Amino acid sequence: MEKKMCMALFSGSIDKLTGAGVILSGAAVDDMEIDVYVLLMGARAFKKENADTLKEMAEFPNAKDEFMASLKRLNVRPWLEFFREAKELTNVKIHICGLAGKMWGGEKVEDFVDIVDDICGISEYITAAQEADVHLFI
Repeated sequence: MEKKMCMALFSGSIDKLTGAGVILSGAAVDDMEIDVYVLLMGARAFKKENADTLKEMAEFPNAKDEFMASLKRLNVRPWLEFFREAKELTNVKIHICGLAGKMWGGEKVEDFVDIVDDICGISEYITAAQEADVHLFI
C-alpha cells in the first residue's frame, strides 16, 4: 500500500523552503505519494520572477549570511531543484492556493514556476490532509 504525505507550505523563506525540499526528497525516495499545498507566503516564492531570487530567512534573519555560505560550502542544491527532483522520482503534485496566488498576482498556473500542477481551493488541501498518512505544516 502506497503511503501518502500532505505538506502545507506556508513559508516562502529560503531556510524553510530548503528544509521542505529535503523532506520532500526523503519522501520521494521512500516512494510516497505527495501533495504539496502552497499557501500565503509560499505562493510568493513559487512565482516565476521570485523563485531564483529568494534570500529571506523566516527564523534568525541575522544568520542569513552564515546559512547561505553553509549551503554553498556543502554544495546544497537550491530549494527548487529538490522539488523538481522529487517530482521526477515519485508522484508529487504541487498545488497553489487560489487566494494565495491572487495575493501575489498569480491568477494562472503559468504565473508560477513550471513544477506547479494547478491552482485549487483550500477545501482540497483539507481533504488531502485528512487522507494523508503524514501531514506537515511548514
